[in-house]
Amino acid sequence: MTVRRIRAVYAACGGMEDGMTFTNESIYMTALRQSAADAGCSAEDFLKAENVIVRSVKNADARKYLELPFDCNLISYGNNIVASVNEKHRDIVSDYINKYSAEHCFETPNMHVLNDEMQKRGLRVCFMAEYFLPDLNFIKQIDCNYSLRLMEQEDFADLYKAEWVNALCEKRKELDVLGVGAYDGSKLIGLAACSADCDTMWQIGVDVLEDYRRKGIACAITSRLALEILERGKVPFYCAAWSNIRSVRNAIKSGFRPAWVEMTVKSDLFVNEMNR
Repeated sequence: MTVRRIRAVYAACGGMEDGMTFTNESIYMTALRQSAADAGCSAEDFLKAENVIVRSVKNADARKYLELPFDCNLISYGNNIVASVNEKHRDIVSDYINKYSAEHCFETPNMHVLNDEMQKRGLRVCFMAEYFLPDLNFIKQIDCNYSLRLMEQEDFADLYKAEWVNALCEKRKELDVLGVGAYDGSKLIGLAACSADCDTMWQIGVDVLEDYRRKGIACAITSRLALEILERGKVPFYCAAWSNIRSVRNAIKSGFRPAWVEMTVKSDLFVNEMNR
């Protein structure tokens, strides 16, 4: 879909109305609007040819797990970079994103330039992730050799354990709203669950027990959950580190396609705590 086409759809489609059928274009628009709420910009800013820098502010409509305001968060849907920043870092970030091409700002060696400058201010590059959206031309229910069961929030009560740490988040139990479990008899062997991170989009996380991997379970529960989310009028999204080949393969096989990338700067203290 071209930028011109996206802009035309954006102008014509102010949002998803109740009962409206999803299209790939409306799914994309939903993600653009959510990223705009997260960053503190306009959805159309992601479609511009030139980079955009905005001041990061708190927003009740942002994804609930984000800690706003950002010191620096870079977002790209492939056209440019939108940088959501603390104003005191604007000069560093502006110099960086306007020196290198958008795709190279999210990787080494160029990333070291930003990190080195931020370290002088007690900050470091911390999170780097790729986000995926469902492609309605490819997403469908995928079968496996195990039974699948739809799970509601009350079914998760006893599942906040190490083996399901990617599917469920103990710190935000109230957001874990829907899941699909794969069972070998009565034994739960795989779990895809989603968190209601914002009003319009639910994020999918997946875990499969080690002895049951490479048997098509992950894509079976991921695709089923994605379809269940769409039926509820929400947009499923999927996040993975680009070095997590297994997770990226699952996203693709389940009918998701790359949509945007983000890179987030956090404090030295935060990074050191994560590295313990």
